[in-house]
Parts: sequence; structure tokens; C-alpha cells
Amino acid sequence: MGDVYSVLVVDDHPLLRRGICQLLESDQQFRLFGEAGSGIEALSALAEDEPDIVLLDLNMKGMSGLDTLNALRQEDVTCKIIILTVSDAKQDVLRLLKAGADGYLLKDTEPDLLLTQLKQAMSGRTVISPEIAPYLDELASAADETEWVGELTPRELQILQNLAEGLSNRMISEVLHISEGTVKVHVKNLLRKANAKSRTEMAVRYLNR
Repeated sequence: MGDVYSVLVVDDHPLLRRGICQLLESDQQFRLFGEAGSGIEALSALAEDEPDIVLLDLNMKGMSGLDTLNALRQEDVTCKIIILTVSDAKQDVLRLLKAGADGYLLKDTEPDLLLTQLKQAMSGRTVISPEIAPYLDELASAADETEWVGELTPRELQILQNLAEGLSNRMISEVLHISEGTVKVHVKNLLRKANAKSRTEMAVRYLNR
């Protein structure tokens, strides 16, 4: 069967949220970590433990998906955060990916394809619905692709390569035999040197250099 991935579903529409939860529970490779009807509930749910994936709606009342994403990343939440929304607006796609989302999927995605894309995200891919994939070119060309890479220390380059493969801070710490806290410090330095707002933006620019 392979690995089993835990998922937190965050959406302010109860009926849709329940449908997504039921879809996840229909596949033995997923386990429902929980569900939240708002960004505040999501932050509370992740206060002590993280799932493997947060499936996050964009347009929610009160705390938006972007606000929630920013808050989770500021709390050093390192799990995969995948946006699931009806919005295919370029500005939304670029804004969320730059803020640290690991994928951007549209709600009209076929159920079986959605499950497949979530599994691909766990294997290190940045998952994007085909209709909005061309926007990634703009994200990759937003800044110089090569100069900053040459300024990295050997350790930073190791960590960047692992980030580009989709590894979390915890996984990188295990691979390189250093503490997770040390990895977090290196990642912050990498983001500063790359002038990037998110791990995903930095990884895309590194892979497309």
C-alpha cells in the first residue's frame, strides 16, 4: 500500500469540506488528521502536531487562505500546504506560491486526479492544475536565476538541493545528521540570499536556473 499520509482539510464550506474528507478516507493512502472551518481553527489544530498535508481553501471568511498560509509558515509549520480553490487568477496563484504554498489545485479537479496530485506532492513535486501551470514561468523569471546560487556555502547548497527534492526540514535534518533547528536557520538564510518569499519560489528558481 505504501506510505499513509495524514491530511488536515481547511475550508469554510461544511458540505464541501465533508465531501473532501470522505474522498480522502476512500483512499487507504490517506488518513484524516482533522478538519477546520477557518484559519483560526487550522492554527489551533496544528498547535501541537503537524499532518503531512494541509489542504487549504483560499477564499474563506475572516482569515483568508493567504493569511492562514502566512501564519502557518511564520509558526515554522513545515508540512506540505496545498491550496484548493475555485480561483484561477494569475495574481492569486503567484501570490500563494510566493508565500510558501507547495501546490495550487482547482476545485473542479477530478477526484481521482486530486488524490494522485496529493501523492505527487508528498514525493516532492510542486503540484499545479494544468490550466494554471503556465504561470510558473513567470514565477521562475521573477528574479535572477543563477547569481545567488554561486554565493551559497556548501552546506546551504546541500540543503537547497534537498528542498528542491521536496524534503521537509525534519527530513533534511535526518539526511544531513543535523538538528531541525539548524536546518531552519539555514533555510531562513537561503531565503534571504535568494530574495525569495517561499521555499517553493526558491526551489522553482533553482530547478529552472
